[in-house]
This record gives sequence, C-alpha cells and structure tokens, in this order.
Amino acid sequence: MVKTDILGRSYKAMVLQLPDDEEGKVIATLVRRKPRRKSKKAVLYIHGYTDYFFQTEMADKYIENKFNFYALDLRKYGRSLLPHQTPNFCKNVEEYFAEINWAVECMRNDGNEQILLNGHSTGGLVSALYAHHVREKNPFTALFLNSPFFEFNENFLARKLFTEIVSVIAEKDPYRKLPRGISELYAHSVHKDFQGEWDFNTDWKPIHGFDLYAGWLWAIAEGHKTLQAGLDIPCPVLVMFSDKSCSVSEWDDQLLVSDSILNVEHISKYADVLGDHITKIRIKDGMHDLVLSKPYVRANVYRYLFQWLRAYIV
Repeated sequence: MVKTDILGRSYKAMVLQLPDDEEGKVIATLVRRKPRRKSKKAVLYIHGYTDYFFQTEMADKYIENKFNFYALDLRKYGRSLLPHQTPNFCKNVEEYFAEINWAVECMRNDGNEQILLNGHSTGGLVSALYAHHVREKNPFTALFLNSPFFEFNENFLARKLFTEIVSVIAEKDPYRKLPRGISELYAHSVHKDFQGEWDFNTDWKPIHGFDLYAGWLWAIAEGHKTLQAGLDIPCPVLVMFSDKSCSVSEWDDQLLVSDSILNVEHISKYADVLGDHITKIRIKDGMHDLVLSKPYVRANVYRYLFQWLRAYIV
C-alpha cells in the first residue's frame, strides 16, 4: 500500500511486511519522492543508528539533480519501529538485506536503470556490506558513504577488551542493556531546540539516544570484522567524512565543526579496503552527518558529491 508520508504530499511511503521475529511483527518502510520530469536514475538512502529519514534538504538536492529519491527506514527504526519492538535492535546486520532487496526491486519496477546507494554512519556499514554481498549482480552504479561506521571510536586495547566482553554477554543474553550510549551532545549540536538547526521526531531519534544492547553491539562488531578483512565492491565508491574528530564531555562549539561520534582516521583507513575504485574526500568543518553541518559545509558536500557523480551517472 502506498500512502502520503509524514513529510508531506510530495513524499509517498510504502510498507513491507517482513517475516515475524522473536518479538513479533516486523516491517520496513520505503519513502519515495520523484522529480517533475521523468528520470531513470535514482538514489536509495539508508540512515544511521538512532536515526531515520528526515533530511529533506538532502532529498531536495537529489531531486534538483534529476534523481528519483528513495529512503529506507530499516526494521525497528523510525517509521518502521513498532510498539512491541526493541528500538534499533538486530543480532546480525545481514538481517537488513531483506528490506534492501525489496527497496531495490521497487526502484527497478519504477523504471530506474542507474541506482546510487547512499548510506550514513551505521547505514554506511550496512550499505558497504550489502554492496559486497550482491557484487555478482552489481545492482548499483555507484556507492556514496557519508561518515560510515567502520570501527568503534576507542583505542585498540579498549576495543579488544570491549568486544571480548560483549561477545560473552551477547551469546547468553543479547537483550542485556549495557551502560554505554551516545552522548546527548551530538543531538544538541543537531536539533533546533538546542544549538542545531534541524527538527526531527524525538520519539524516533531521542535526544538521549536509545539503550544499547549486547546483541546489537556484537552484530556491529562482526560487521566491522567482515569489512576490515576487505570487501570487493565492484562499483565506484565515494567516502566523505569530516577533516577532524572531537571528544568532549560538555558543550563545546567544536561539536558544530567536527565528527563527535567517530574517529575520522578509522574511516579513512578502512575506506581503502572496500574495493578497487575508491575516492575519499575530507570535508572541512563537517559534522558526523555531513548533510546536517553548517550551510557552507553542506554546500561543499553537495558540490563534491554531484561533481563526482557526473563521471558515473548521467
């Protein structure tokens, strides 16, 4: 069923009923917007952790460049989060491949012949692993990763100890809550009620974040392990990320001009193992979600992106 999306009449939403899991009913939601003139090129956007699609300016930019725009709210995220579900939870990132398969099929059925896959943060990790998984079919003309989550933002020894502990807990009790989470400061740097300029649904993207669960963290760690061993993504890949990271325990204006979630050197390092056609661009003063950065930063992001895309998608 196709219905008008919460973002307004120009956006349509389709819901996919997925097989039930141990918590019950599972759905995914595909949001679509088309330019006035018919186009056979499209983008599929996949959001990050504690996130969903709300970045309408990004959609505007794709539409202006004659892309059909699609965004997927993964199971247990945003539009797809049901009352009985543990928010954002999975035991294996490959669980998401089912809804991505469906989204790509929908896009093909709409007549799209060239598809850009665009993933942000955890969605960047999922997108990279998916593009590798379907490499023999190679459904994508290009892949754009916005600050992809390729490694935990800890030093080597802390990461090793952390993942060993989490693996033991996750095997016995994947729904065990862990005393770690995303700092509220990132949300403060984004939301208009604090120091940011954006509005979003705080039930779906809480200022304080969602609880972290052992099973989800172990799923991400296993995804990192697979990616870091090297992928074979056949299409050209653009990886964009900030020129710097910051780590603060209280408000600092550096939060508005740096990645406060990930270590950008990790992104740069592991971008090199994605495939044979990799372009890396560091964005001066970029925030974690580059398209939510200051206006002059976003302008550079879109300029670099569409310049790069013109070499591969016409």
